[in-house]
Amino acid sequence: MSPLRKSRQDGPAARRLSRRHLLAASATGTATLAGAAALIGASSGTTTPQVAGGPRRRLGPPGSSGVQLRWLGNNGWEISFGDPDKPTTILIDPWITRFRTGTYTPQGADPATPITVDTGLIDSLRLRAAQILVTHGHYDHLPDIPYIAARTGATVLGTETHANLLTALGAPKDQLSVVRGGEYLQFDGYTIQVLNSLHSMTGPRQKVPFPGTRPGSPPPRPQVISDLVEGGTLAYLITIGDRLSILDNGGANYDARQLAGLAPDVLLVQPGGASVPDYVPRLLDVLDHPPYVIPTHWDDFDHALTEPARDWGGLTALETAVRQASPSARFIRLDHLESFTP
Repeated sequence: MSPLRKSRQDGPAARRLSRRHLLAASATGTATLAGAAALIGASSGTTTPQVAGGPRRRLGPPGSSGVQLRWLGNNGWEISFGDPDKPTTILIDPWITRFRTGTYTPQGADPATPITVDTGLIDSLRLRAAQILVTHGHYDHLPDIPYIAARTGATVLGTETHANLLTALGAPKDQLSVVRGGEYLQFDGYTIQVLNSLHSMTGPRQKVPFPGTRPGSPPPRPQVISDLVEGGTLAYLITIGDRLSILDNGGANYDARQLAGLAPDVLLVQPGGASVPDYVPRLLDVLDHPPYVIPTHWDDFDHALTEPARDWGGLTALETAVRQASPSARFIRLDHLESFTP
């Protein structure tokens, strides 16, 4: 396993990455490059929503925040801060196993793909967590969380559906905290704000892949990836004292009304958004142009986390859209298991 290492890549996306077009709409909700125009905006006349709240904090130079973000692949993030010997750690959507599904092949994801968990690989990362934040219930977000929660003792935040699916997968029930969006939670030196968000909608009929909810009692244990339904999508704003705030939308879509006035310092943003008008410029406008934009969920997860990340085809269009809409933003592309401190 590669060690932790800092990465600050502000220039164009690394040329070693694949430049192929996405061959099929992702079963996880990302969109093809046919929607690149939606990323950039159809015209320069994009409406800027009214932004509430005070001025953004003044950030120091990169490295000064003391908050480390490590990319765990896909939409997985490890956010650490505080005592270097025993940091406070928050995980977002940690999916380490990355079993093969065919998501980015011409055929797309096979709904009958069995759900597996590679406990040895997970243990090799020596993850810690005070909280685990679930953005939605799909197979590339949820399956490893029960094991990680049991190993770390973390509190897991998610919707009722997410909690029921996690319970069915064997998660410790007393560690699950059901949230709906709107919660503003105070912890020791940091807060977590839970926001209602939206999953991307793909294909000619603009559908959410594997839609649905599982309210009430937990369902039978999920066996294949189609058993893991979306179950609602959440965004999370993590604010560490007066040092840094980080927003993860949870999907390549959003409700601008939920985001107005937040002004995060770091935006974790997904490629895609072909069904969303002016996806990137509207998002950056409503968030008052975050100083740091870090792509997430851009890698083809049929390839192992121990290998270099391979672009499924949306990264270049995303970077272009960010640079056009917010030229002063630092676009930071991390590789698997690389870390960055703003």
